[in-house]
Amino acid sequence: MSVYNEEKTLKEIILRVRNTGLVSQLICVNDASTDNSGKILDNLTEENNLPLKVIHHKINMGKGASIRSGLAEVTGDVVLIQDADLEYDPSQYKKLIAQFEDPKVIVVYGSRNIIKNPKSTNAFYWGGVFLSKLTNLLYGSNITDESTCYKVFRTNFLKEMNLTEDGFEFCPEVTAKILKRKIKIHEIPITYSPRTHKEGKKIKWHHGLRAIWTLVKYRFS
Repeated sequence: MSVYNEEKTLKEIILRVRNTGLVSQLICVNDASTDNSGKILDNLTEENNLPLKVIHHKINMGKGASIRSGLAEVTGDVVLIQDADLEYDPSQYKKLIAQFEDPKVIVVYGSRNIIKNPKSTNAFYWGGVFLSKLTNLLYGSNITDESTCYKVFRTNFLKEMNLTEDGFEFCPEVTAKILKRKIKIHEIPITYSPRTHKEGKKIKWHHGLRAIWTLVKYRFS
């Protein structure tokens, strides 16, 4: 879980993760938050019923860099990416993780677009649809939600991916590298509760442009 200035939702999302009963290790990377997120995480580490490990970045490095910091500490067989807000509900974990009972499954994405979900804005929704269609065009895939947070992997596979992008470009980078290896991305429908920029949403239009460039870059590199 990458954390940057999420003091309003941080404790609640961590408790929701714990309450699934499915998580043996929760790694939170405080990406140099300027609010009370770091203090909240440090206080939560003192609770014995939380399998929580906290990593603090001294400078803000981005979601991709945070995921790499956390991934270095992962010991479980399956790793799942969780945001620190409440848009994605950990009650979805069971059906996502269940897919790995099939030894052939390596990657699972939780798709917001297979079933009807609320939209934060039309621009954000259609931007995500465009990125998925561009991915399918470039890589010959058939996915519906390239930019979903809920990406789940066999740990050894993700650790071998040689990820390098520091920011939100983690999503298109990892998707591109999966598909270039001809690995199937299995999609499972999930529920989604979007927040607005006023409520703290950090994705902006220029991140979409960077995602497009990242998809194109890795397709032809």
